[in-house]
Amino acid sequence: MSNILKAEDISKQYRLGLVGTGTLSDDLKRWWYKMQGKEDPFLKVGGINDRSIKAVEDYVWALRDINFEVKQGEVLGIIGKNGAGKSTLLKILSRVTAPTTGSIKTKGRIASLLEVGTGFHAELTGRENIFMNGAVLGMTKADIKNKLDEIIDFSGCEKYIDTPVKRYSSGMTVRLGFAVAAHLEPEILVIDEVLAVGDAEFQKKAIGKIQNLSSGEGRTVIFVSHDLSAVSTITEKTIVLGNGEIIAFEETNKAIAVYSKADRDQNIYTQEPANSSPSVTKVKILTSEGGTIQRNRGELTIEFEINMPAANMQNLGLSFQILNHLQTPILYDYIFDIYTPFCRLKGKNVLSFTYDELLLYKGNYSLKVHLADTKSRIKFQEIDCCSFQVEMIGQKEPEWGWQKNVCQYLDKGRWRI
Repeated sequence: MSNILKAEDISKQYRLGLVGTGTLSDDLKRWWYKMQGKEDPFLKVGGINDRSIKAVEDYVWALRDINFEVKQGEVLGIIGKNGAGKSTLLKILSRVTAPTTGSIKTKGRIASLLEVGTGFHAELTGRENIFMNGAVLGMTKADIKNKLDEIIDFSGCEKYIDTPVKRYSSGMTVRLGFAVAAHLEPEILVIDEVLAVGDAEFQKKAIGKIQNLSSGEGRTVIFVSHDLSAVSTITEKTIVLGNGEIIAFEETNKAIAVYSKADRDQNIYTQEPANSSPSVTKVKILTSEGGTIQRNRGELTIEFEINMPAANMQNLGLSFQILNHLQTPILYDYIFDIYTPFCRLKGKNVLSFTYDELLLYKGNYSLKVHLADTKSRIKFQEIDCCSFQVEMIGQKEPEWGWQKNVCQYLDKGRWRI
């Protein structure tokens, strides 16, 4: 298959704070150089695009030296943290903004769905916006009419199709926007996270449509999302962006592993040992994918380091809960010294707990760890730590689900001292 899109040395620089050079004469000089096709005379070398640190330069590189190629019929994923440069790259690919340096070469029409309501006129009805978007994409009126019923049916907005778009909810707007972009036959479809606004039923339809566009119609899709399950399901290759640069451009599962390992510090907790009482000095989660990404039904190990101020201390109890994003306990397990002697040595003691097949639905989770004396009921520590993310990588969503607000004990794990 031939290349349908090629990015060559794409960089995008933004000025922090006020826009412009500061004087009218310098602004005119910049415009004159641009008209002659020359480099911006006021272009400066800026800092890296790391949103977590305070800016020390006036300019920042949102993207730096981006190079990749996409073949016809491929579905390319783009993932990365917030502020990594994903949306900036898509805006450049969609011709919404121009790169500071480099060029984009494409073959055929590009349809973009970058944010809710992109390309829609709020005062026009849904039907009128379909025709307007089709005209922008270069479709004839007859071609749009042939697709009209299919677009309306897919969007599920038939009841409101002759109502101005300004009265649509964000979910309805996304439904119609995706339906228009996917059915007016662009050679390249660019999608940025907007599917997250739709409900589960629409997301399922949209993912099916994307797969059909690629495999059935030979069209190219560039898909950005924080939903790694969706990325792993519909993409073949994925770009991982970090601080405006390409960290990895690999097969999707390998790219997700690279992305996960970039967040290693989030799944480790450390603390200095207490002087006179037992204390947990380290908790570490070893996920199936490395870093913070855990595959549903994959192996998960939790390692604990416990410092004991003296030898042969008895009655220690260690327990942990896995909490969901609402801080509701989902899984629970424990080890008590009165049943299984552990941590009897002075100094550092190491033990771990392993789930061979962790059954957790996709979402964000964390740990709560308790250390106490089971006889006196003195609590030494209560620790909130170690966030991780469960994804249905390469899997269909299961039919089973957990009961709400219920802490469940599973006996499929094992302790190792």
